[in-house]
Amino acid sequence: MTTNAKTATVPENGETVFIPLNKLKKHPKNARKTPHSEASIEAKAASIAAKGILQNLVVEPELDGEGEPTGCYLVSIGEGRRLAQMLRVKRKKIKKTEPIRCVIDTANDAAEISLDENVTRENLHPADEFERFRELAENRGWGAEEIAARFGVTAHVVKQRLRLGAVSPKLMQVYRDGELTLDQLMAFAITEDHARQEQVYANLSWNRDASTIRRDLTKANVAATDRRAIFVGAQAYTEAGGNIIRDLFTEDRGGFYEDAALLDRLVIDKLEKVAAEIQQAEGWKWVSAYIDWPHAHGMRRAYPHPVELSEGDAAAYDAAQDELERLSAEWEDADVDLPDEVDQRFAELEAEIERINAKRRAYDPDEVARGGVFVVLSHDGEVRIERGFIRAEDEAPEPEEAEDGETVIDGVRVNGDGEVMEDGDESDDDVSVLEREDEEAEEDGKPLSDSLIRDLTAHRTLALRLALGEQPDMALIAVTHALASQTFYRGGGEAHCLEIRPISASLGGHADGIEDTAEAKALADRHAGWAADIPRDVADLWGFIAGLDHASVMALFAHCASQTVNALKLPWEQNKRHAHATVDKLATAVALDMTAHWTPTVRAFLGRVTKAQILAAVCEAVDDEAAERIADKKKQEMAEAAEQLLAGTGWLPPLLRTERPAWLIEAQPEIPAMTEDMTKADSAEAVADEPFAVAAE
Repeated sequence: MTTNAKTATVPENGETVFIPLNKLKKHPKNARKTPHSEASIEAKAASIAAKGILQNLVVEPELDGEGEPTGCYLVSIGEGRRLAQMLRVKRKKIKKTEPIRCVIDTANDAAEISLDENVTRENLHPADEFERFRELAENRGWGAEEIAARFGVTAHVVKQRLRLGAVSPKLMQVYRDGELTLDQLMAFAITEDHARQEQVYANLSWNRDASTIRRDLTKANVAATDRRAIFVGAQAYTEAGGNIIRDLFTEDRGGFYEDAALLDRLVIDKLEKVAAEIQQAEGWKWVSAYIDWPHAHGMRRAYPHPVELSEGDAAAYDAAQDELERLSAEWEDADVDLPDEVDQRFAELEAEIERINAKRRAYDPDEVARGGVFVVLSHDGEVRIERGFIRAEDEAPEPEEAEDGETVIDGVRVNGDGEVMEDGDESDDDVSVLEREDEEAEEDGKPLSDSLIRDLTAHRTLALRLALGEQPDMALIAVTHALASQTFYRGGGEAHCLEIRPISASLGGHADGIEDTAEAKALADRHAGWAADIPRDVADLWGFIAGLDHASVMALFAHCASQTVNALKLPWEQNKRHAHATVDKLATAVALDMTAHWTPTVRAFLGRVTKAQILAAVCEAVDDEAAERIADKKKQEMAEAAEQLLAGTGWLPPLLRTERPAWLIEAQPEIPAMTEDMTKADSAEAVADEPFAVAAE
């Protein structure tokens, strides 16, 4: 120690001393001019709180203008640790006079040793860091939160390091050797299955992009956004022994369900429980559960028919409706939120009205006894219940006309009054063979000949054609009747007199999952609504349609006509150029907006076209700069990036675009029409280079 004139004792060079924190200052010659980050100071403060200061600060005495010690010390090495302790003072964890262990260095240049400390040290290799974090968790039993507190980082960062530390040791060594990037290592960390990691690594081709690795590791898994995962739920799946893979390094939106077979089994089990409840409650002959809609079942479908409510249900309905109207009027002008009890009463009344309304339609008991129900998983992860399907072997036999005028059903003779005839009985309407012969002998004339019948009905047909062509309203009824009789009735093709045959192409074989979409469900619901309204007997259909108001006739006609639309382009159909042109005209006429029904996702489009077509879509929908930003990406990564860029733009491939109708162009002339011509060049040579060009028919 040396003592100066101002009584301050100065430690010798190399001496270790404890100096009050408030006597330490940053050295003006400190090499670090860029301030420490807040995260760095937080981490140091947490480390010191847990373990103390592991490295001494290096300081030298502060001198005044006359070269005399001031009693303070300048920190040459350890400024970050000093700031961390100051942060702890601010948080009242320690006092500002907390003694700090320091080493006095008056021999070296402060600027040089400050630089030396930061230049000559080598950071820990990330692989070593990841593995040491994992060892803390395994050997000490510490969780992510506790480790995070001791190192001043977030629990999420700790979980990421623990996951990286759990990567296969073989791949970790490959990473150490510089043959894997950190991004690639993070992709492998999506699963903790070392065998699977090593298998994917061994099968990698030239494309080692992180997105490719991640896709290969999860291609057998099910995304949490899948309808099956939504339906089952994470808790039920994990309770059944399933594991959810979570990607801690990207937005995984709930992770990936590792065991697809287990998930499918849980879906079927849950659907079968619903099916059993329906069969027990409603008495159908059979109920089948499916994940996907069985579009090729080939069954006829029956629909419920209107029935009269019982007196009790009718009275309960009127009472609930009256009370609902009274409450609505009472609270209509209220400026405050409804009281809980009032809100609950509204819900109860609405539920009661809905319950009674459901009784207004019912299936024929014979159809329930013969028919069945499909319970399937809807597109949104909800249960979809479709009733009334009749298998061919369960169909009621068509009545046969016996020679004697009786009807034969299932081998049983029924007379004209519907009475069952026993063997040996004779119908009241029958006459003996002898009596019939006597009657024929007494007739003055003979039946009309076939040729005369054809002649007369030909004239009647001609007259009907002339008359019907002059009465458009009646023609609409006749065409609607012809379409509806064949759309809704078994054998309905024999119940009309117009040579019109509606054909409805099944779409299930052309686009996977199309019948599980919201659009398919909406169409099925509309069809079921009409089927429940029309008469059960096709003989009554004409009177039903004729009794509808004009708007209802038009709605039924439109629905039946819509069932026959076919806009499919099939490679083996080379002679439908005019039909496809008509499809475009129809789409324009109805102002079809496919953006409401379809979006360009990786699965639906971008993953099934070339990179050039992906870039063309982005360039057209966004701009050239956006396309250039993803131009160097691998195919899968490019498709995923393009999906994000195209989201919300309303971009459609030319096959799905609709030319705006003239009336809309006049109303909104500032908006250009989105047609296929927008993407085609003027010259024939340019057409050949069109990214989305369709092969000529």
